[in-house]
Amino acid sequence: MYRTFGKRLFDIIIAFAGLIVLSPLLFFLMVLLAISNRGNPFFCQLRPGFKERIFLMVKFKTMRDTVDQHHNLLPDHERISPIGNLIRKTSLDELPQLWNVLIGDMSIIGPRPLLVEYLPLYDPNHRKRHDLRPGITGWAQIHGRNAISWEAKFDHDLWYIENVSLVLDFRIMYLTVFRVLAMKNINGNLAGTEKFKG
Repeated sequence: MYRTFGKRLFDIIIAFAGLIVLSPLLFFLMVLLAISNRGNPFFCQLRPGFKERIFLMVKFKTMRDTVDQHHNLLPDHERISPIGNLIRKTSLDELPQLWNVLIGDMSIIGPRPLLVEYLPLYDPNHRKRHDLRPGITGWAQIHGRNAISWEAKFDHDLWYIENVSLVLDFRIMYLTVFRVLAMKNINGNLAGTEKFKG
C-alpha cells in the first residue's frame, strides 16, 4: 500500500512543505548564484526516471561557464566557484529538486537519477533501479555517496527497491540530514567521481 499510494502522498507533503519553509533560503541562493555565475543560477539536465522515462532535473548551478581560448569548457575543478563548492558540499544544490518531486518526476527517497548516456550500459539487474521514481537522496547516498563503487551503489539501490517502507524512508531522511551536517562522504569538486563504464 505504501509503495503504491503512500509514497507519492509522502513525497507531495514533504516537497510542498519544504518549498514553502525553505523559500527564503532558495531565493537567497538563487540570487547569490545568479551573481556568482553572472547569469543563470540553475543547472538543468535530462535524466532517466521511473520506467526510464526521461525528465528534466533541476539543481542549483555550482559551476561557471568558463571556457578556454578555443571556447571549450574548462575542467570541472577549474569552473566550480568557492560559493558553488560550499553549496555542493552542503548538498544545497539539490534543493530545487523538490520541484521535481512535487510534479512527480522524482521522489524524496529513491535511487539517484544517473546520466542518460548510462542507459545502454545497464544489465537487466541494473535496470531494476528504474522500478521506482528516482530520489533526492537514497540508501546508497547514506552508505557512501561518491566514496563507494558503482556496483555497491547499484546493490544499495536494489536493496532499497525491494525493502521500501515508510519507516525506511524516515530513517534515510534522518541519516541524510546527519551526514550532510557532518559533510561526510561528500566529494565537493567531483574530482574522485568516475563515470560508469558498464
